Amino acid sequence: MTTDLDPPPDTAPAPAGSGLQRAVAAAIGLLAVGVALGVGDLVAALAAPPSSPFLAVGNQFIRLTPEPLKEFATSTFGVHDKQVLLAGMAVVIAVVAALGGLLSRRSLVPGLALVVVLGLVGATCAAAAPTFTAAYLIAPLVALLAGAASFVVLHHLARRAEAPQDPDDDPAAPREARRRLVLGLVAALAGAGVTGFLGRTLATADAAEASRDAVGPLPGGNVPPPPAADFAASGTPPWLTPNADFYRIDTALQVPQISTGEYSLRIHGLVDREIVLSYDQLRRRALVEAPITMCCVSNDVGGDLISNAVFVGVPLRTLLAEAGVRAGANQIASTSADGFTTGTPVAACTDGRNAMLALGMNGQPLPIEHGFPVRMVVPGLYGYVSGCKWITDMELTTFDAFQSYWQERGWAQQAPVKTQSRIDVPRADATVPAGRVTVAGTSWAQHRGVARVEVRADGGPWQTAELAADASIDTWRMWRTVLTLAAGRHSLQVRATDATGATQPEPVTLTIPDGATGWHTVTVTAR
Repeated sequence: MTTDLDPPPDTAPAPAGSGLQRAVAAAIGLLAVGVALGVGDLVAALAAPPSSPFLAVGNQFIRLTPEPLKEFATSTFGVHDKQVLLAGMAVVIAVVAALGGLLSRRSLVPGLALVVVLGLVGATCAAAAPTFTAAYLIAPLVALLAGAASFVVLHHLARRAEAPQDPDDDPAAPREARRRLVLGLVAALAGAGVTGFLGRTLATADAAEASRDAVGPLPGGNVPPPPAADFAASGTPPWLTPNADFYRIDTALQVPQISTGEYSLRIHGLVDREIVLSYDQLRRRALVEAPITMCCVSNDVGGDLISNAVFVGVPLRTLLAEAGVRAGANQIASTSADGFTTGTPVAACTDGRNAMLALGMNGQPLPIEHGFPVRMVVPGLYGYVSGCKWITDMELTTFDAFQSYWQERGWAQQAPVKTQSRIDVPRADATVPAGRVTVAGTSWAQHRGVARVEVRADGGPWQTAELAADASIDTWRMWRTVLTLAAGRHSLQVRATDATGATQPEPVTLTIPDGATGWHTVTVTAR
C-alpha cells in the first residue's frame, strides 16, 4: 500500500538490501547509453552536417592525443589504428555505462547523472570540431535526451519488477511487472541496434558513391609500367598498386561524403584574383596524368605505408598562375571538408613537377576514402604537408602566418621524402635454404630518383643489386640480388643512393619530426 506522502517508486531510495539485481542494473546502464549512441548516429546521418557524438569524441581524442601515443598507435596498428581506437572507445563507454547502472541499484540519480555527463561530453566534443556550426549540436543533444529517457523508464520498470509484493495487490502483478521489464529491456536493445545500424548504413550510403559512379572512367591508368618495372616474381610489390590496396592514413573517423554537385574549391589569400571552382569546372580543364609514389611520414624503416598509382588531375601551377600568387606567399594552407589542414610549399607546386589537384586514380575517380571528389598530390613530399584529401579551400599565405594540423603537433614544416629502401624477401625471422638466396625489395627517393641499391650480409662487403626499370623519378624502384648464405643465422641489410649521390644514413631514427631513416635490417636462418 502507498500513501500520497510516499515518493514515486522510481526515485525513492530503496530499503537496505532491496536494490536492483546487479545484472539488471548493469544492463539498464548499458542499454540506455546504447540507445543514446544509436539515436545519435541515426540523427547525425540524417542531419547536415553529420555529427555523430560517438565519432565526435573519437575525433577530439585524436586531436588531443600526445604525439608519442599517436606514433605508437600508427606503428603498432598501421592502417587499422582507427578501428582499434573505436573498439577501445566502445569498451570504455560500455564499462562506464555498466558502472553507472550498478551505482543506481538503490537510486536513479547516479546513473542518470552519468548518462547526462556522457551526453554533454559528446556535445562538447562536437562543438570542438574545426568546422563547427550550431547544427553539430543536434545529434548529441537528441542522443542525450534519448539516453536519459531510456534510463529513467528502464529503472522505473526494474524497480516495479523487484519491489516487495503488497498482500493487498493482485497476485499476478509481480509477474506482469517482470514481463514489462523484460519487454522494456528487449525494446531498448532492439532500439539501440536498429538505430545504430541505420545510422551507420545511412552515413556510408551517401550520394557521394552514386556521384562517383556517375563520373565514370577518367584518364589515367593508361601509363603502362615500363618492361621489368617490378620484380614481383621475386617477391616485391607490383609496380602499380591497386586502389583497394593503396595504403590509407588520415585523421578521419568518418570519411567525408561529398557529391560532385555540391563540391566547390576556393583559392584565395595572397593572390591577385580569388577563384572558386566547381567539380565540373575542374573536370573540363586540361588534365595531366602521372605515376606517383606516395609515402606516409609515419612509415617506419622497413614499413609498408607506401604505394604507387597513376594519378590524373589539374596541374597546380596553372591554377596558381591564374590566381596570381603575390610576392612573399610561400605556403598553400589547404583545408579538407572535415577541417583537417596541410601546409604545402608554393615552390613545390610551381617548379615543374607533376603537382596536381587529383580527380582520378588508376583510371577511376578517386576512391571516397582517398579523397573523392578532389585531393592534392605533390610528388616528393610526405602527405601530411601535401596530400590534403577532400580539399575544399586553398589559401596562399606564409609559413610564419599559418601552421597546419601536424605542424602544430611538432612535425616539421618542410617534409621532402627521404631516401629509403626495404627488404621485402626474405621476411624477418624467415627460414631459407642454405646456399644461394634471392633477396629483393623496394627503394624510393621521390623527385630525385634511385641510382643504386646495395645489400650485404652479416656486416660484410656491400653487393650492388640489380635495379628494375626506372619509370620516373617520382616513383619507387624495385631491386633484387642473390646472396650466398651458409647454414646459420644471418643479418641482411640494405641501403639506397639517390640520383644526387646521397646515400641513406645508417642510424635508424624515429618518424617524428620529418620521417624515419636508417638501414633496414632483417635476420633470417639458413638451413
